[in-house]
Amino acid sequence: MNSHKYKQIVSEIFSHADIQINGTRAWDIQVKNENFYKQVLGGGSLAFGESYMNGCWDVASMDQMMTKIFNSDVQKHAYSWKYIFPALLARFFNRQTSRRAFEVGEKHYNLGNDLYEQMLDSRMVYTCGYWKNASTLEEAQEAKLDLVCKKIGLQAGQRVLDIGCGWGSFAKFAAEKYGAQVVGITISKEQMILAQKRCAGLPIKIRLQDYREINEQFDHIVSLGMFEHVGYKNYREYMKVVARCLKDDGLFLLHTIGGNLSVRYTDPWIEKYIFANSMLPSIAQIAKACEGIFVMEDWHSFGDYYDKTLMAWFSNFEKNWDTIKENYSERFFRMWTFYLLSCAGTFRARKNQLWQIVLSKNGVPGGYTSLR
Repeated sequence: MNSHKYKQIVSEIFSHADIQINGTRAWDIQVKNENFYKQVLGGGSLAFGESYMNGCWDVASMDQMMTKIFNSDVQKHAYSWKYIFPALLARFFNRQTSRRAFEVGEKHYNLGNDLYEQMLDSRMVYTCGYWKNASTLEEAQEAKLDLVCKKIGLQAGQRVLDIGCGWGSFAKFAAEKYGAQVVGITISKEQMILAQKRCAGLPIKIRLQDYREINEQFDHIVSLGMFEHVGYKNYREYMKVVARCLKDDGLFLLHTIGGNLSVRYTDPWIEKYIFANSMLPSIAQIAKACEGIFVMEDWHSFGDYYDKTLMAWFSNFEKNWDTIKENYSERFFRMWTFYLLSCAGTFRARKNQLWQIVLSKNGVPGGYTSLR
């Protein structure tokens, strides 16, 4: 196949999303290297992301372009054999074993605290903010942390487990504002070290530990943005571990990104460059994992807020790039841009969701009062 034919096919594929090659609109792709067409046609989403990282194409508004792509289901017109291998791999192997659990910590969360300090809010919350009455990232993240505490009915002196505690943002908030005692676990050494420093002097313990190793009792358990790393083969086991560690009258709040379909693999580009061994759960998969273990008390969906959160993160990242760029390459800048803005597009197109789910072991006597 000659280069003209590659260009013709790729142009036709993107036309289904109202995206023109070398067009004049903000969401039109500007091709810088003619190899782009052959690479993308043969390599699917992985090659699309890599070709951007390598400077083969640019776009003025990445988030608008990705929203159009996801709204139009362009992938139906460009199904690549590159998707087949990850699907088969997920079917035959458990890619989120305890042995492999620390891979994402080493690859993503250990990139460097300086990056996240410049991108996130002052509390370093790396999950979706709650923008109902917020106008800034700071306000949105504090509102989210407060909402979580209120949803579990947190009281002074209660002991809380935070599965996937990050840099200790929830633990510090819960201890300072509600007088809670918190145990936070993470699979990232960088996160653990900084979290311990940020939480010093408070009734908080931060551990480098896999969730499967926990065998203690807690009044409440929260997990904010960690379930995406569990994997469908482990969803049921995860719920059993939480139930084992949760007191009979306690509440478990699960805050997770979710997908509209049940899948057993993730996007190849995200898998390779951002979140190794990650996977987005569906409503059906979560419900099946909880059946017979938990009573679902509340299911709150606010995926649109993740679009706003990601755009705020990108604004900070772009604004503060000069402060940290000596530690990273230009290719990294393009990779991180593609990551943040393509994810924003998935939420704006409503292909990905954000859920906060409140679960109890035996049902809340008299019923649970949902909070918004």
